[in-house]
This record gives sequence, C-alpha cells and structure tokens, in this order.
Amino acid sequence: MSFESNLNSIQENIKAACDRAGRAPSEVKLLAVSKGHSIESIREAAEYGVNHFGENKIQESKLKVSQGPRSAEWHFIGHLQTNKSRDAVRLFHMIHSIDSMRLAEAIQENCEKQARTARILLEVNISGEASKHGFRPDEVLDQLEDLNALDRLEIHGFMTMAPWTPEPEKSRPTFKGLNELRLRCEDAMGVPFPVMSMGMSNDYEIAIEEGATIVRIGTELFGKRSYKKKQSKPPQNQTL
Repeated sequence: MSFESNLNSIQENIKAACDRAGRAPSEVKLLAVSKGHSIESIREAAEYGVNHFGENKIQESKLKVSQGPRSAEWHFIGHLQTNKSRDAVRLFHMIHSIDSMRLAEAIQENCEKQARTARILLEVNISGEASKHGFRPDEVLDQLEDLNALDRLEIHGFMTMAPWTPEPEKSRPTFKGLNELRLRCEDAMGVPFPVMSMGMSNDYEIAIEEGATIVRIGTELFGKRSYKKKQSKPPQNQTL
C-alpha cells in the first residue's frame, strides 16, 4: 500500500468514527508517529498535507527537526528523562508525556532558562499497568493545582495509552476513564483542558468515539519502521 492509500483509509476511518460519535472530523488531529522512519518518509507525508509528527527519542529528533519540512509541528510522545528536558523544550511544539511533578519542574526550570513556555499534556496511567509511565488518576487531581502553578507550563490536556489488545473495543474503558478524569479536572480548576491524546493504529477509532482530539498513528500510516534498516550504523554523535 502507498502512503497516499494509507492516509486516505485513515482519514475515512476518522470521519466514520466522528460520524458515530456526532463529532466533526476537524476536531481530530492526525499525529503521524514518525519515530523510526526516515526524513524522506516525513517529507512525503508533508507533501500530502500531514504536518504533525510524533517522536520519542531526543537524539533522533534533533536530526529530523533540523532537516524536516518547515511546515512540520513536532510532538514528543515518549518517556522523557529530566536530563533531556532542555532539548525537549527547545525542539517540540508540544510534550505529551509529562508523567511526574519532578519532570514538570525540570521543564519549568529549562523554560525559564530559555525564556520559553512549554505546551504540555499530562500523561495518565489509567489502566494501572506497571509497565506504563504516567500519573495515577488520583495523583493528577491531588497535584493539578501545583502543576498549574508552574507558570512556564501551559497544560492543554491529557494523554494515555491503552493496554495492547487485538480487540480494540477492550480499549474503550481506558479512553472513557481519561475523558471522565478530564471533566473532573475541569470542574476542580474551572478551566478547560481540551486536548485528549489517545488512540494508536489499532484502537484510534474507539478513542475518537470517546473524545480523542489527537490520535497517534504510525504503522498504519507509514508501514513497518524502516529508518534503522536504512541507516544500519548511526553517526558517532547520535544514539538512535
């Protein structure tokens, strides 16, 4: 399948899911998960109007941000170590994976040093899986006021990952749980948190039905990752 065919199929699925949920397709942003894919693949995506890209490794992102399309908006979607927060603040339009107060404070500190603000999402481990990062739902409610007090951080909403399952319907409770948490946080703070980053290649239609505004799609859009195969030995100054 070509990239164009994959994109058309995804766009049709997004529209169908929005129709089922009584939503407008314009409410849902397609985030192309470009981690592990080449600059050429990213440029091809941009030619078809895809301009939002998700990466999960800082070193790989440095190359792509510098050489990628000028129209691109870059999102960090992986686990972020505090010692990489300086680069994350500099490189990315939005950071989806703020998973602790410690990391939020590191982002705040680096924003102050760089005279920037950071658009962030709070990552929440709705499913409670030990293998996943993120705040517990009760931690978000307990710490939200303190997080909101970090004046260099703009909290736009929340991100979660559902446990992998071959049956997408089983992801619904996770997505529904994040939306319920969002509403509780809005009631507590009296402000909107409109962004909901949830749903990937295997379950994004269910996520849209439950309120996703960003869906993170890689394999279904680009196919299997090919970047590492094309560049078998990375330059010495990179760790991919």
